[in-house]
Amino acid sequence: MFAVIKTGGRQYRVVPDDVLEIGKIAGDVGTIVQLGEVLVLGGDTPTLGAPTVAGATVAAEVLQHKRGPKVISFKKRRRKNSRRKRGYRDEITVLRITEILADNAKPSIGPRPKREKVAKPADDGDEAPKPAKKAAAKKPAAKASTSKAAAKPRAKAPANKAAAKK
Repeated sequence: MFAVIKTGGRQYRVVPDDVLEIGKIAGDVGTIVQLGEVLVLGGDTPTLGAPTVAGATVAAEVLQHKRGPKVISFKKRRRKNSRRKRGYRDEITVLRITEILADNAKPSIGPRPKREKVAKPADDGDEAPKPAKKAAAKKPAAKASTSKAAAKPRAKAPANKAAAKK
């Protein structure tokens, strides 16, 4: 079974377990929200709304609220030393469709339980050590120059200025 819903001025075709990004709607993360503007209920016998299907809703779980990609509006009038740059990011709600309901039915499925993070076991040293990474191939040594200047070691600079004047 599928449904076509309308929210935020857009229409979406949804089936249960779809993950959907829509314009921001009210609802805390993990709660179930009902979307009431159902335009079409599909299946064996599709039902078309005029404009909506009476008594039909779609239940969805709010997964997260986030912001969309940055959109930049830049206007420039050439040779007039005039330009304007504005940008914004849309507020987005991510939903998971839990079920499609008809005939004023109430949602029977609650929010999914969150998975707990499993802590990694501490390294006791009982395991075999991991092999070391291979070192990068060394470059061949440069040829030693035979000039006298290269053979002489450089004199160290004095630690303070007073010693340098003596």
